[in-house]
Amino acid sequence: MNPPTQRYYSLDVFRGLTVAFMILVNNQAGPSFAPLDHAPWHGLTPTDLVFPFFLFAVGNALAFVMPRFEEKGNAFFLKKVFRRTLLIFLINVLLNWFPFIRWSHDHLVFKGWTYTTDNGNLAGIRIMGVLARIALAYCGAALIVYYAKFRGAFFISGCLLIAYWALCLFLGDPADPYSLNGYFGTAIDKAIFSPEHMYHGEGLAFDPEGLIGTMTAIVSVILGYFAGTYIRLKGKTYEMLAHLWVAAFILLLAGYCWGSVFPINKKIWTSSYVFVAAGWALATLSLLIYFIEFRGAAGSWSRFFDVFGKNPLFIFILSGVVPRLVWLIRFTDNGGYTDPLAWFYNHCCKPLSFGHEENASILYAGSLVVIYWLIGLMLDKRKIYIRV
Repeated sequence: MNPPTQRYYSLDVFRGLTVAFMILVNNQAGPSFAPLDHAPWHGLTPTDLVFPFFLFAVGNALAFVMPRFEEKGNAFFLKKVFRRTLLIFLINVLLNWFPFIRWSHDHLVFKGWTYTTDNGNLAGIRIMGVLARIALAYCGAALIVYYAKFRGAFFISGCLLIAYWALCLFLGDPADPYSLNGYFGTAIDKAIFSPEHMYHGEGLAFDPEGLIGTMTAIVSVILGYFAGTYIRLKGKTYEMLAHLWVAAFILLLAGYCWGSVFPINKKIWTSSYVFVAAGWALATLSLLIYFIEFRGAAGSWSRFFDVFGKNPLFIFILSGVVPRLVWLIRFTDNGGYTDPLAWFYNHCCKPLSFGHEENASILYAGSLVVIYWLIGLMLDKRKIYIRV
């Protein structure tokens, strides 16, 4: 018999806060302030915490639905988990492909699975991505905690983190196994997906959401599950809150110490990064629990983030769909082509930047956050919650 589940509004706010910040950092249209940009390689900025915070929130939610999975039985569990995994992964690929047409010189052409760019280079649709990693990490974590239970999941998580460290160290380039060119996982992604279907934002075929790094991302979800399970079972007590703070401190200490030999790196999702990100996630969640659940400090500020937390995946997907659609609307401006969002940035945000284009970037991204919030608010008022 599972104890009655208490409602934790702070978990909804944590999830919504993460989605809002994810939209903010993903839509910097120009130079951005350092905290709103990723670390070049090793290191950590607040932006590098957004994705693992979301996976941590996925684990929190899993902790509250797992009792129902266990009651419904094995077939129900597998159907739910695999269906959700496949659906999110498929949405990831379709979003990467969307809107299926592209500008080629002055006309629109179909964007094939692979195609030749106007520069004559071979390109293709990226297979992996943020949603793909969410899908696979959720699936792996759900299977582990369902079949291995709490203690087994703890042991498996430790094995995954240590195994990944060993793989990086012994299979990577001996000169620098944790570098962009020395990371062993890239060769595996190239063999499975081929370079044209990988991310090229680093100037070469390298996917920061590649397959191998997903093994540690699974642990990010499991750590969120551990926290959610403890919160659910312990209830709203100061003892629970104190234990969360202690756990956050231990994770941060372990992560930063491990980082001295296995660098903290979001792009290859190192084991030390898993601990540090989970530690900051747990500390942030603990603060929200304290102020919202214990001090009753919820208000308009929490309502703002709660709206994002009600339809998190849908709003995140929408934030990827809208710019791609708007990009198809093309017109001339100052002797070249532009689109409505680029026009808004250049003619509305830049003039208000006070000579610092970083201000224009955050104004532009903040405007989009408000637009998506209004859409989320409209859905919430109509009690429309789109689940994947």
